[in-house]
Amino acid sequence: MARNENLEGKVVWITGASSGLGEALAKEFALQGAQVVLSARRFEELEKVRVSLLHPDQHISICADITDETQVRHAYEQVLEQKGRIDWLINNAGLSQRALIADTTMQTERAIMEVDYFSQVFLTKTVLPTFIQQKSGHIAFVSSVAGLLGTQYRASYSAAKAAIHMWANSLRAEMAEQGVGVSVIFPGFIKTNVSFNALNGAGKPQGYQDEAIENGLEADEFAEIVVRSLQRGEEYIVVGGAKEKLGVLVSRLSPKTLYKMIRKMKVK
Repeated sequence: MARNENLEGKVVWITGASSGLGEALAKEFALQGAQVVLSARRFEELEKVRVSLLHPDQHISICADITDETQVRHAYEQVLEQKGRIDWLINNAGLSQRALIADTTMQTERAIMEVDYFSQVFLTKTVLPTFIQQKSGHIAFVSSVAGLLGTQYRASYSAAKAAIHMWANSLRAEMAEQGVGVSVIFPGFIKTNVSFNALNGAGKPQGYQDEAIENGLEADEFAEIVVRSLQRGEEYIVVGGAKEKLGVLVSRLSPKTLYKMIRKMKVK
């Protein structure tokens, strides 16, 4: 992949684009000259984001529930119909968790895996033939530092985010000769509504902000770092504060030390 890839005119499809990391990424891609395709379930929210972007008429809102395969196929057809091609796919839509394993129902376990793993796999498989035909494209998956470490209250979320990371690694190996790049992004604590919407054990939104998220990195700063890294062709992108970066480093050097640290931490 070209270093410092020029995004001028490129069609970038972002899921979960109605708020949070998706909205911040959309704004940054638009600033870099991309034509942004915004996807989420709520059309009105997508339109609010679209009109806030630089050159709003270049961008489109495509409403879809990414867990519904029929809606995903229809969204894909609409993107190709309206834009003619897709250059980058940013698998950002996700669902977090704040519950102990003992308190988490199997229904909630499956709901998190459906959004954070299976839906991203299906959307990527849907778009892949276009990239292979073009012999170009870039696919990015928003995983999480939680997918590298595994902490209390996030077991299902950590598992799903780890799963998409490993799937992406396999995809990268398979696509190496096809001109298709694959990157995985690992956000730490970023200021968004993720903890408001995180599921408790019964599958209901938590409804309040975590202290760690409240004190996290600003979403626009996250987006700048991510887009710059993707333009350079980076494949493994950790974005967060010193604590999260230290945790990732320790996880590689001494997993035993890391889990001693995690047991002592207040992570909820």
